[in-house]
Amino acid sequence: MKKLSIGVFDCITILGPGLLGASIAQAVRERALVKAIHIWAHRAETRLACEQANWCDQVFADPKAAVEAADLVVLATPVDSIIDLLGQIGAHLNPGTLVTDVGSTKGMIARHGATQVTAPSTFIGAHPMAGSEKSGWRYATPTFFEGRACFITPTEDTPAERVDPVARFWKRLGMDIHTVSPDLHDEIVANISHLPHIVAATLCSLLANQPEEWMGFSGNGLKDTTRVAGGSPEMWLPILQHNEEEILRTIRAFQDELHALERSIHNRKPFEVKAFLERSQHFRKRLPPGDSPG
Repeated sequence: MKKLSIGVFDCITILGPGLLGASIAQAVRERALVKAIHIWAHRAETRLACEQANWCDQVFADPKAAVEAADLVVLATPVDSIIDLLGQIGAHLNPGTLVTDVGSTKGMIARHGATQVTAPSTFIGAHPMAGSEKSGWRYATPTFFEGRACFITPTEDTPAERVDPVARFWKRLGMDIHTVSPDLHDEIVANISHLPHIVAATLCSLLANQPEEWMGFSGNGLKDTTRVAGGSPEMWLPILQHNEEEILRTIRAFQDELHALERSIHNRKPFEVKAFLERSQHFRKRLPPGDSPG
């Protein structure tokens, strides 16, 4: 088994060259972090585009063949596909291969990773908090991850020395690394990522039932508030299913907060309403600057 250094990998295989996968490939190529970049894509037209790209060395139609030369595999597909791919590639990994992913839920993926990727290979989940309402390799950039947070989610059984190369890999893409358990990750992102999408989508769903001409009167406030609702339903449906327990908990907490505001308005308690608005304003001002969708 090859001993992996915390530095340059010989070969990285990226399964799924969408927005994140292609951005990883471009960032890796620009920073010369690997000697070879292999890509697997489900669609023939995507494979053709990758063959013509300067950030890809070899393209595969079969994910099992794509991982055979890799010492680092990154699964960059939607979360439900990640679980399916783990089952396909597990028996075809070189001994000692590291496997990571970009999924925005971690509990279910971590459990499958532990059973499908076995020693001496290791699965170590990751979630780069970088995203967009846009999708597809055409929107990828080599600077996509710079200055963003990245969760690394080893389990209690993950050897510490195997975590370091994965964390260093994401760090070299310009990310700030935060190591947490898979379950804590799912609790955090349910609040700071999944709930905001649900709230934005709920507002859009409500307004979709209003007269269509009202859209013409909207300003930047509505557009800013609902931007993330433009994300792909095909991507978000499995996220909501995988993180169901934590998401339901955050929805109930949001409903409690909204009901408290409703009562304050109904009971004509302006001091309570003002306190609510001031607390909200204070939180908004303390958010990190810059555009950091995730």
